[in-house]
Amino acid sequence: MATALLAGCTADPFTGQQQLSNTAGGAMLGAAAGAGLGLLAGGDDRRNALLGAGIGALAGGAIGGYMDNQEARLRAQLQGTGVSVTRNGDNIILNMPSNITFGTNEASVRPDFYSTLNSVVLVLREFDRTLVDVLGHTDNVGSASYNLDLSQRRAQSVLGYLTSQGLDPRRFQAQGFGFNQPIADNSTEAGRAANRRVEIRIVPIQG
Repeated sequence: MATALLAGCTADPFTGQQQLSNTAGGAMLGAAAGAGLGLLAGGDDRRNALLGAGIGALAGGAIGGYMDNQEARLRAQLQGTGVSVTRNGDNIILNMPSNITFGTNEASVRPDFYSTLNSVVLVLREFDRTLVDVLGHTDNVGSASYNLDLSQRRAQSVLGYLTSQGLDPRRFQAQGFGFNQPIADNSTEAGRAANRRVEIRIVPIQG
């Protein structure tokens, strides 16, 4: 299968502002049947499994337009929830602060956050040509091993809820990073609060 070159689209990372991409040109690759496609060399295992199951990939300028539409839907669904939507190139990052997602030192999603996750589910179901990484992060209070375990359990908890709503689990993976990827200064309470988060990174399945 010929691999189409990605038409670049740029954006300022972590601004949370609407970004526009070039959507002209390119075309979607159609869904391809047969398990043989799942054996494509050099690709991500999840991507190959989905292609093998008949989920079509995106190519060329179609990627930018698809992600533009998905971003717009996520912004509309998540407005006022406390979850930020950031566009970074062709990827979309949802930042879910732990204070609205989990209780202190707990890894079970708060019941009052289910409605927000349900809004994410609606969009992920509509835009199914994407892979979804659920990434857990903590501040630096406590040991490295404790925070790594907590971040992993929180990421897995969010992933578990999303897939329990009928989304294809082959699209997902969860990973915890503990306090190894801060986005703010851990020496201040505000910084530590910003670092306690779960991120959902949405990436197009490229042909």
